[in-house]
Amino acid sequence: MSFTSIIIVLIYLMVLAFLGWKGYRSTKTASDYLVAGRGVHPYIMAMSFGATFISTSAIIGFGGTAGVFGLGVLWLTFLNIFVGIFIAFVFFGKRTRTMGHHLNAHTFPELLGRRYQSKFLQVAGGVVILSMVVYAAAVLTSACRSLEGMYNIDYNVALALIAVIVTAYVITGGLKGVMYTDALQGTIMFVGMVLFLIMTFSKLGGVSEAHKKLEETYDKAYT
Repeated sequence: MSFTSIIIVLIYLMVLAFLGWKGYRSTKTASDYLVAGRGVHPYIMAMSFGATFISTSAIIGFGGTAGVFGLGVLWLTFLNIFVGIFIAFVFFGKRTRTMGHHLNAHTFPELLGRRYQSKFLQVAGGVVILSMVVYAAAVLTSACRSLEGMYNIDYNVALALIAVIVTAYVITGGLKGVMYTDALQGTIMFVGMVLFLIMTFSKLGGVSEAHKKLEETYDKAYT
C-alpha cells in the first residue's frame, strides 16, 4: 500500500470516527438512538437511504449483469426506484411516519404490533429483520474483498477492521451515527460514480463508441 493510500484511508477513518462521535453526542433519548429523534435534515436522510439502498450488489453486481444481458435490465432499476421508493414514499411515507409517532413505535415490528395489536405480527416482523443478517454478511464480504484487492490487506484483517469500525459507530452513535456516516459514504459513492461514468466515456471516445467497444470485447470477456 502506498503512503498516499494510507493517508487517504486514515483520513476517511478519522472522519467516520468524528461522525460517529457527533451522533453519540447528540443522542440523549431512546428516540434519538432508535429513530434519530424523528428529525433529520433531508439531505442526510436522502444520502443515507441511497447509500443503504445502493450497495455493492447494485454498483458492481448489477453492472456486471447489464454487461452480460444488455442495458435492457436498467428497466429493473427504473421500476425498483419508481415503485419501490417513489410510490412508497409518496403514498405511504407520511402516513407511516404519523402512525409511528402517534403509536410511539421505534421499529417496524413494534409499529406492526401496536397498529394491529398483534404479538404475532410483531414477532413475524422481527423474523423478517433477521434475514438482513445474510444481506449484511454479503456487503461485509464485498467490502473486505475490495480492501484485499486494492490495498493488499489480508481478508481476515480487513474483516476485523471493518467489523470493529462499523460496530463502534452503530452501538455508540445510534441511528444518528449511522445516518451521518451513511450520508458521507453516499456522497462519496455518488460523486465517484459520476466521475467514473464521465471518465470512462471520455476515455473510450463517447457513449456510442464505448458501447461498440463493449460489443467487440464481449466474447473475450465472458469466454
